[in-house]
Amino acid sequence: MPSKAAIGSIPMATRCCSFDLLSELGQARAGVLHLPHGDVPTPAFMPVGTRGSVRGVGPDQLQAVGAEMLLANTYHLWARPGPQTIANLGGIHRFMAWDRPVLTDSGGYQVFSLGARVKLTEEGVSFRDPEDGAKRFLTPELAIQLQETFGVDVAMQLDECLDAGADRERAAWSTARTTRWLERGLAARERPDRTAVFGIVQGGMFEDLRREHALELSALDLDGYAIGGLSVGEGTERMRDMAAVAAGALPRSKVRYLMGVGLPIDLVESVMLGVDLFDCVVPTRAGRHGTAFTSVGRLNLSGARFAEDRDPIDPACPCPSCRTFSRGYLRHLFKSKELLARSAVSVHNLAYLLRLLRRVRRAVIDDDLAALRALHSEARVASTSQPG
Repeated sequence: MPSKAAIGSIPMATRCCSFDLLSELGQARAGVLHLPHGDVPTPAFMPVGTRGSVRGVGPDQLQAVGAEMLLANTYHLWARPGPQTIANLGGIHRFMAWDRPVLTDSGGYQVFSLGARVKLTEEGVSFRDPEDGAKRFLTPELAIQLQETFGVDVAMQLDECLDAGADRERAAWSTARTTRWLERGLAARERPDRTAVFGIVQGGMFEDLRREHALELSALDLDGYAIGGLSVGEGTERMRDMAAVAAGALPRSKVRYLMGVGLPIDLVESVMLGVDLFDCVVPTRAGRHGTAFTSVGRLNLSGARFAEDRDPIDPACPCPSCRTFSRGYLRHLFKSKELLARSAVSVHNLAYLLRLLRRVRRAVIDDDLAALRALHSEARVASTSQPG
């Protein structure tokens, strides 16, 4: 096993990732994450393209609503179409027709989501694919090698995403193994000048384990840090408590990424805890089911009350969907099972979250606490369902 000193000794000149902290307002931060395929102003939200595509939303639409960085999933791209196919097609950016930064999750979340189809050992993770039944074995080394082959800007370490009910002994053992897996993954790197690696803070639902793990990973001087194992059923308050503990123990000079969180209120409150980067399927999954996040509340656009509503999804939103479609038309499309409805509301939801975080960023840069508090109030409204 390489020493911690050796792991953290990649020269700055060969690193492909850096973070500039521009302004702080309380714990909230505004910065810029510098990556090979572009700069990402933070706080920022990454739309999720699990299999190399954000469902129902094209690359041109993502750029139009201000997306700066996308997330894809290592496990699913490994399974289909495979790393060599992606490499032969020009790498992940050309493959996805996306010339801005891409981050890939390592497959650690599938340890949680695939449940009985997964077996963990110290060596790695055995998966039985739910679609074709194929067996696959993912190691910490292979996770990094796959992501480097894809050509992503940011690779995540292989970790174990625990369920919220894991007891202390299980959480402590799992967290220690996540560190060992990180060390193995870092030792397997071949392209530190092209692909950054982020470590993932675990620790279950135990504040001291979270803090200790954040400090342990901080000592490795990584390219960036993620807070994982949250939004897995623990409840909103517990999630925020754990995120606050981890963020407070991570280096001020490095980007902090909270994995899998996407409700408007959770984004704003997490920024106020010191988090910089987010991803979640919530905006597009909700959009496909007719739910829109708006400044007047969360709307179910398939509801009968919108049948003759001429208003846009959100009168305060300048996105392409709000400029083009009425609520009544979208309600008709949902009832007719037309795919355009799913795409239009997904585009709006992404636009809403991206614009919300841009406004939060401006409030931090302007040192405008009143504006930040107003955005917090709006985000709470946007996350609350309107009756009827």
